[in-house]
Amino acid sequence: MDADLAETLRRAAAAGRWHAQAFVVQTFVDQVGADALPWSVVAAFDAEIRGSVERDRRIEDERDRVLIAAVKLADGRPEDGAEAIETARAHLIAAIDYLEQAVLRFGVVSRAGAKHGFGPAGRPVAARS
Repeated sequence: MDADLAETLRRAAAAGRWHAQAFVVQTFVDQVGADALPWSVVAAFDAEIRGSVERDRRIEDERDRVLIAAVKLADGRPEDGAEAIETARAHLIAAIDYLEQAVLRFGVVSRAGAKHGFGPAGRPVAARS
């Protein structure tokens, strides 16, 4: 039985959203968490999804938007105010949502994905309606 790539994608997106929600803006400049946030947000996507779908500019653009939004949140400072920080967090979560939607809309199972049991290469990630 084929593994469900769409369900794996949902879990990877949920992991990214969890990291976005859990991130706490710190007062000190040299915070390790801030440097790690962008990569932690896309870690599950990169590990489980990115190599399992054919490369598509639209998906890569959405991944880049997630990284940019994560950097903006990580660069936030408490003196920016809670509203600015929460706006940056909401922007990051929206970018993760768009990445998930892009994979569902444009993603095609790659040969590597087929080897991982996500179905035959060339099959769309989500059923087309």
